[in-house]
This record gives sequence, structure tokens and C-alpha cells, in this order.
Amino acid sequence: MKPLAVLYEDSDCLAVAKPAGQFSQGTWAPPGEMTLEEAVRRYLDAGDPASVYLGIVHRLDRPTSGVLLWAKTPRAARRLSTQFERRRVVKEYWAIVELGPSCPAATSWCDWLTRPSETGLARVVAPGTPGARPAVTRVRREMAPALPPGRAWLRLWPETGRTHQLRAQAAARGMPILGDAAYGSTSSFEPAHAIALHARLLEVRHPILQTPMRFVAPLPDAWHSLGVQDAVSG
Repeated sequence: MKPLAVLYEDSDCLAVAKPAGQFSQGTWAPPGEMTLEEAVRRYLDAGDPASVYLGIVHRLDRPTSGVLLWAKTPRAARRLSTQFERRRVVKEYWAIVELGPSCPAATSWCDWLTRPSETGLARVVAPGTPGARPAVTRVRREMAPALPPGRAWLRLWPETGRTHQLRAQAAARGMPILGDAAYGSTSSFEPAHAIALHARLLEVRHPILQTPMRFVAPLPDAWHSLGVQDAVSG
């Protein structure tokens, strides 16, 4: 297993770059696979990982790569969680999608989204549908001339935090994320259990010092092979 990719660490919090295909936490990992939470615990205390306090303040799906922030104290966990709950954080994702019939340069996706059903999938439904909640994402298409035909590179800023929000919203517009077979993609993406969705950037305030913090996760190699590079302006 690759070493933990630490982006930032102090006595209150730890930011890491999650690899695509790895479970963030929970008991769903198959035998022989380590969740990211387990890896972080071992990094913090190899001798007694179970004794480590680790606050989970947000999550990434198994197939998604990118920035994941953990709290190292209960106080930090409470304050970071409040920032996420009150939408005081900035989250930017990058996605490579199968190009749909319409892909404007900039737009907003405003939908109503169900919670994942027994099949594990969320759905875009009519406004006001019982049990559904609003989901809003700002979208900008970036130019990547080296991308294969029929692909588009999107930068996404979710303003709400619904489960599978970006995956369901992209699929509803005929632009499933590359490799996301669950939401209609017919193309593969590497490595196994990965999709072309990357939590590129996270901006929060330090839970104790209140200073701004900005974390950027480098792109996985699979993105470079498709013609998308780390540098981007704006």
C-alpha cells in the first residue's frame, strides 16, 4: 500500500490526499483492503491505532480521489463540522465527463435530489418531491485540447452537500463521469473502483486559530494520461 499522502498536519487537524478506489471509512472494505481511516490511525500511532481520536468532518465516495480533512481533537471536530454544516467552506471538484448534447462554458446545476435508495443511487426528481432536497452546483468547462473526443473537463463547486450530488447531477444531463458505471458511464477509468472525480481544493478556517487554510490535492496519474494537467488559472 502506498504511503499516506499528507497535505497538512498540526496538533488540531490533518489533511490528506485520498486515492481513488479506497473507502474513506466504515466496515465495507473487502478483506485485505485498508480504509483511509485505518491508514490515518496507523500513521498517527502505529503502536496503538485504536486509541487515536479521529474526527470525521466530511466524506468522499470510494471511487473519488482528493482532499480529505480530519480533526485530531473533539474541539477541532466540532468547529470544523460547524463550518461544513453552515456552508462556510469552499469545495472545488474536477471531473472528466462523457460529453453530452449540451455542455455550456459556465452554468449552475439546480436540482432536487433524493437520498440514495436501496440500490445505492441518488436521483434527480421533480422540485418538491417528498424526501428530496435541493442540490446546487456551479460549473465551468475548461479547455483540455489533449482530451480524447467525446470528453469534457469540468470544474465543479457544490454549494450543497448531498450524497452523490455531482455524480447524479452530471448523469441527469447526459454527461456521466468517466468510469461511473453506476450512473451510466460506458467508459472505464483507472485504477479499479475509480471514477474521474477529484476533490481538487478545500478552503476552511483553522478550527482554533481561525486563519484561512487552503488544501490542493495533486491530480492522479490517470488524469495526466488523458491530457488534464495540474496547472489552471482562475
